[in-house]
Amino acid sequence: MALIKSVRGFTPEIGENTYLADNATIIGDVVIGKDCSIWFNAVLRGDVNSIRIGNRVNIQDGAVVHTLYKKSVTVIDDDVSIGHNVVIHGAKIEKGALIGMGAIVLDHAVIGEGAIIAAGAVILSGTKVEPGSIYAGVPAKFVKKVDPEQSKEMNQKIAGNYLMYSDWFKQED
Repeated sequence: MALIKSVRGFTPEIGENTYLADNATIIGDVVIGKDCSIWFNAVLRGDVNSIRIGNRVNIQDGAVVHTLYKKSVTVIDDDVSIGHNVVIHGAKIEKGALIGMGAIVLDHAVIGEGAIIAAGAVILSGTKVEPGSIYAGVPAKFVKKVDPEQSKEMNQKIAGNYLMYSDWFKQED
């Protein structure tokens, strides 16, 4: 069973039909929408400020979501995929974005709708990633625009797959 812990008077709120892996950790001021999945060893640490997660979001194995005390919050909109071992720290991830494995997104960055952050990329504090673009590298830089329909189709497929995967685990419980 996932570790769900209250801190500073805040208790995490988990939306309906959301899958929490056995060793996922959700702490404090965290609100998760419906049809989400929080995978093995993922940590959502809303102890120092708020974390808000929309609907149909998947936060994959080993990801860490955190904020800065009194300085930043994390907002992850609907239909976002957060890859394995990603760090999101006090950033806004807009609808339909994909954050690749091992990427780091720092405080006050904004990842635009349908954008793709390549695996291993580092998005520096305050960076504004345009909607529908691909960023890669350390520090991450603009690579190219992506076809909005292609991006939407790919991201929705990943999100749909993670709903399917989470159903497999729910059937085993």
